[in-house]
Amino acid sequence: MKALDNGVKELEMMAVLKDKPEKGFTLKKVKLSTDLKPQEVLIKIKSVSFCGTDSHIYNYDHWAKNHLDLPLIVGHEFSGEIIKKADDVKDLNIGDVVSAETHIICNECEFCLRGEGHICENTEIIGVDRDGCFAEYIKIPAQNCIVNNNADNNLYLSVQEPLGNAVHTVTHFPIENKSVVILGCGPIGLMGIDVARAYGAKQVIAIEVNDYRINLAKDLGADLVINPMKEDVYKKVMEATNNKGVDVVCDFSGNKSAIELAFKYVKRGGGLSLLGLPNDNVSIDLANDVVFKGLNIYGVVGRRIFETWDKVNYLVSNNLLHFDKFVTHKFPLSKINDAAEVMNGKNCGKIILIPGDEMNE
Repeated sequence: MKALDNGVKELEMMAVLKDKPEKGFTLKKVKLSTDLKPQEVLIKIKSVSFCGTDSHIYNYDHWAKNHLDLPLIVGHEFSGEIIKKADDVKDLNIGDVVSAETHIICNECEFCLRGEGHICENTEIIGVDRDGCFAEYIKIPAQNCIVNNNADNNLYLSVQEPLGNAVHTVTHFPIENKSVVILGCGPIGLMGIDVARAYGAKQVIAIEVNDYRINLAKDLGADLVINPMKEDVYKKVMEATNNKGVDVVCDFSGNKSAIELAFKYVKRGGGLSLLGLPNDNVSIDLANDVVFKGLNIYGVVGRRIFETWDKVNYLVSNNLLHFDKFVTHKFPLSKINDAAEVMNGKNCGKIILIPGDEMNE
C-alpha cells in the first residue's frame, strides 16, 4: 500500500460507535485527523475480531456502564497496514502489515520500568479507554505494532491479541507432559486447547456446557470434554488422572462455582492460571486447598509485553495452530450488531469482521 498523500489532513470513515447508554452499536461516518503525535502511526484496517469485552459493551451491562465514557469508537482486536508514520518512527515502514498490542502503557511507572508493562498502572486500552479499531482507520503508538509481513493468512491476524491471552494463560506454568484443564471453551478457551496441544500437554481436559463449543473443543483435540450440567466434574477429572488431580488449571470461564471446584481437583504443587472474571466473590478453603497443597495461583492480565508476543509469533510462524477451527464466523463490519447477537447466543468460536460491505457472511 502506498503512503497517505501528505495533502490529506482528514479522513472520512465508517466506524462502530457506542454512543447511547443502551444495548446495541451505531454505525456512523466520522472524521479522523491524519495529524500524528511523535512515535505514532496511522493504520488502514484490514480485519477486526469480536471480543467478550465488546459483548459487554454491546449489551451495556454493569461493567460497561462503569468503565466507558460515551461516545466511543469500540473494538480493540485488529490487523492492518501502516499508511503514515510520524517522522521519528524508525523501526516501522509504510506498507508494514501489523496487528497490535492493545494495552497502551506509560513506560514510566514502576511496573513498566521493571519490565512488567502488562500491569502498568496507567494502561489505556484501545476501544475502552480511547477510540478503538471497529473502523476503517486507527492511530496508535508505534511501539504497540506487531509486524506480520510474512504471515500466510492475513485474515487471521486480528485474532493474535486474544490468542496472546490464551498463550499467557496456558504457558505461565510449565505444561509439557502435564495434565491441563481448560475451564470454559469460549473463543479464548478454544484457543487455549490449541495452545496446550502445541506446547506438548500430555492430557487436555476441557470443561464446557454449550454443545456447539463442546464439539469445537473435541475437534481441537481435547482428550476429554466434561459437561458440568450432565456430569460430575470432580469425579470425571479424578478418574482421568488416576485420582491425582491435574497439574494446571487454566480458567477462561469466570464462573464462580467452576473456579471453586477447580481448587479441589488441582493436584498438590499444581497451578491455577486465572483469566476469567467472576461476577461474584470466590470462596476457597485457603488452608486445605492452597496452603497445604502448596498451590500456585497466577492472575492473567492481557499479555506480557512483549514476551507473550514472541510466543505467539513462534506458534503462528511454525503453523502450530488451527485458526480455521476456532474462527467460526465472518461478517462485514456493517453487520456488527448481527455478529454481537451471534456472540450472545454462544454458538460460535471467534468472530472476524471486515470493514466494507463487499464480503458476504
